[in-house]
Amino acid sequence: MNQQQPPKRPPSGRPPGGPMGGPPGGPPGMMMPGDKPKNFGRTLRRLLSYLKPHRLQLTGVLVAAILSTVFSIISPRILGMATDELFHSVSGGRAIDFGLISRLLLMLAGLYICSALFSYIQQFWMAGITQNTVYEMRREIKQKLTRLPLSYYDRHSHGEVLSRVTNDVDNISTTLQQSLTQTITSAVTLVGVIIMMLSLSPLITLITVLTIPLSLVATIFVAKRSQKHFAGQQAALGELNGHVEEMYTGHPIVKAFGQEQQSLAQFDTLNDRLYQSGWRAQFISGIIMPLMNFVSNIGYVLICVVGGIMVTRGAIGIGGIQAFIQYARQFSQPITQLANISNIIQSAIASAERVFEVLDEQEEVQPALAIAGEQQRQGSSVSMGVPASDTSMDSDPRWVRGDVTFEHVQFGYKPEQLLIKDMNIHVNAGQTVAIVGPTGAGKTTLINLLMRFYELNGGRILIDERNITDIPRGELRSLFGMVLQDTWLFGGTIRDNIAYGREGASVEQIVQAAEAARADHFIRTLPDGYDTVLNEEASNISQGQKQLLTIARAILADPSILILDEATSSVDTRTEVLIQQAMNELMQDRTSFVIAHRLSTIRGADHILVMNHGEVIEQGTHEQLLERNGFYADLYNSQFAGQAVG
Repeated sequence: MNQQQPPKRPPSGRPPGGPMGGPPGGPPGMMMPGDKPKNFGRTLRRLLSYLKPHRLQLTGVLVAAILSTVFSIISPRILGMATDELFHSVSGGRAIDFGLISRLLLMLAGLYICSALFSYIQQFWMAGITQNTVYEMRREIKQKLTRLPLSYYDRHSHGEVLSRVTNDVDNISTTLQQSLTQTITSAVTLVGVIIMMLSLSPLITLITVLTIPLSLVATIFVAKRSQKHFAGQQAALGELNGHVEEMYTGHPIVKAFGQEQQSLAQFDTLNDRLYQSGWRAQFISGIIMPLMNFVSNIGYVLICVVGGIMVTRGAIGIGGIQAFIQYARQFSQPITQLANISNIIQSAIASAERVFEVLDEQEEVQPALAIAGEQQRQGSSVSMGVPASDTSMDSDPRWVRGDVTFEHVQFGYKPEQLLIKDMNIHVNAGQTVAIVGPTGAGKTTLINLLMRFYELNGGRILIDERNITDIPRGELRSLFGMVLQDTWLFGGTIRDNIAYGREGASVEQIVQAAEAARADHFIRTLPDGYDTVLNEEASNISQGQKQLLTIARAILADPSILILDEATSSVDTRTEVLIQQAMNELMQDRTSFVIAHRLSTIRGADHILVMNHGEVIEQGTHEQLLERNGFYADLYNSQFAGQAVG
């Protein structure tokens, strides 16, 4: 996409509007992170649906879990047989059969080894399933984020989006890895232990099973009260991440305005909110273990009392009671695990619902032509319900001459508050059009609509008599080259940042673009030249040098239509003259839209649009507008009067 990317958010959190500073957008009322899940069962089923492609591997995990658990369950019975042999030999006054004891112990060791081996296989396979599942989920989220309209990012801070993509997905990953295998193992253990206990004594088994209702009541009681606190914990974590990210990226502004204490106070407030939610969630969920231990101890007492009576009557051997006590412990362990898993699942479901909210967000409207082309190339993906990506068609993106028409355009960031009510503009191919007006007049909004960052409320925009809604966004935006007042550079070499304007650009083309932008000289003065690595904020070069690189990027892109937002405002006067010359060469035979703040820079424009309150109130050449002595003349004269006073 041959355009400069939107600037990063200011320290204030959400931006004041669109990618180039338009009014704030997006309707309120979206579900905030951390709200109680609206439908636990539906979210759980949707989360488990990600495991369907791994049914074969899950079957192997299930078989391995069953074998591991079966070997573990048989072990107490073998140990009880050894105990009975020792007891009967001592009490009966006969010699101990050490051969039998040895065979039983060897069998016991073999069972333990096999149980451990299948447990390892189970964990190994489950790790692969989990990572593949989470990989697919992250891929879907990444694709979704590229298809979301910019209004979504107007409503959500960086920290909140990052929290959903990282923290929530990691939470889901941990739950799938640990809880799923524990659930399988616990269920198999519970069934197997009951079978073994019934083979020993149905009466004692009945006594042990009677503790289950009490355990379930305790588990359900605690789980319901911990669910909302786990959801609140995730919400508070997202808010805290957002604040830390904002303060880190904007720390020079925070220091410049002496807002350190206020920033720390806000951090303490958010941190305390996270502490309170986390403390309550962990405390309430921690009650489960004492409750389960209390119920288990009651079961042990009853087993010992009733078992002792049965031993004295010869109804069961002492080895059987020993095995039964072990089974009773194994019986309570899966119930305890399931209780703990229920709390982990509560947290995971809260995270999953936050992730699914992103995946269910309304996407940018795709033209039917783009969908048809994507279905031809990726028919299988579309048939499976994966949305078609908004990519460009196979045709040459530079099919345009550059005629641009706005016909009865209506738009508002909120449908009930229209900013543009009835805009009609026609720009001929190759013209340089300057857009001027006071702050909030709608200059940036006009560009946002032209690039289809936002959808119209009415009317249409045509490029060479073709409605932009019929053009795939990838193809549409590849027509534009964009240089904003606020620069955007990514962490990487200078060479890579310039080459961002054209895929597969050669070294010679990159150097030529830098020379045309008057950036080659300063680049070669750097220690590593074009291989100099920029940090995340590109703070190791000056603001003016950043702007030169973004201009070189636009020159390399060689777009059909140019959008310039006071591109020379961050450079010194001498450099501005050189860049203006390069820009004049670049704008030759191209339709160019120039958002101007200093009116002296657009006197040579072919056409000037004067905007105020979302409407074009005047238009014409510089000389024509001055002769009218209207709004434009007042703006122009006030700027020069201010310079004269200065």
